[in-house]
Amino acid sequence: MTFADITPDLKAAMPQLRGRLLANPSLAELTWFRVGGPAQVLFTPSDEDDLAYFLVHLPPELPVHVVGVGSNLIVRDGGIPGVVIRLSPRGFGETGADGNIVRAGAAALDKRVAETAAAANIGGLEFFFGIPGTIGGALRMNAGANGAETRDVLIEATAIGRDGSKHSFANADMKFVYRNSGVDASMIFTSARFRGLIAAPDAIRARMLEVQTHRETAQPIREKTGGSTFQNPPGHSAWKLIDAAGCRGLRVGGAQVSEMHCNFLINTGSATGHDIETLGETVRARVKENSGIELHWEIKRIGIEPG
Repeated sequence: MTFADITPDLKAAMPQLRGRLLANPSLAELTWFRVGGPAQVLFTPSDEDDLAYFLVHLPPELPVHVVGVGSNLIVRDGGIPGVVIRLSPRGFGETGADGNIVRAGAAALDKRVAETAAAANIGGLEFFFGIPGTIGGALRMNAGANGAETRDVLIEATAIGRDGSKHSFANADMKFVYRNSGVDASMIFTSARFRGLIAAPDAIRARMLEVQTHRETAQPIREKTGGSTFQNPPGHSAWKLIDAAGCRGLRVGGAQVSEMHCNFLINTGSATGHDIETLGETVRARVKENSGIELHWEIKRIGIEPG
């Protein structure tokens, strides 16, 4: 399906816009699952000021979604009405270090932030090496791995509001909880600063290797997947609950529960967004029936069903 093309009206209302507007581009290639319908509008801002300008002039009734590299995302097959904003590495991907402080744009890969820290002999950010997303997503989800989380190292984050206003959030302002933050969903993160500890280079590299080895040996990172599907319930491991419910290898259409790690869903090649989401809901139902525990999605699901 396609949506009505509203890009001419947007361009007319925003003569000084420098970023790129596209009508009805497929979002499938922007997600790791490689599924999903189009965005009514996809906007890639040139920089923070361009993003603010766009939001100021955007009709308030148009919904806005932000996507990063699509590593933790299901886009439904009917696509996404309104505007999808994707921050590009060119305008939002810079990283740098000064003393024990690392700064990063929201489009910087988590892995690159870990590498920037390591190059400056800054420890404590090695866990980012094992997270296949961007800093924007890490801020929104309090991303974590290998026993550490974003809230452990964040100093402050900057964001643009729906009205184009600029905001700064200290760590406490982020209201971090497990795999989420309490910042209003309309805020679009643009950059962040993190604090680590000066450490021995060999120790930092060894820790990064440990993180990478864990990913390669325990997770299906060569597959079309979306990372960890469900949050770990308090006191439990999601994958153990899924395995105990008999869901290892379970299939719906072209979607399958990974044989390697039960908390990963994979697109075996022909899956639709509906297949993957239906499989996830089937897993949730079987776990609830088997253990009485309700799993909550960690993967974000956006968009509409066809028709």
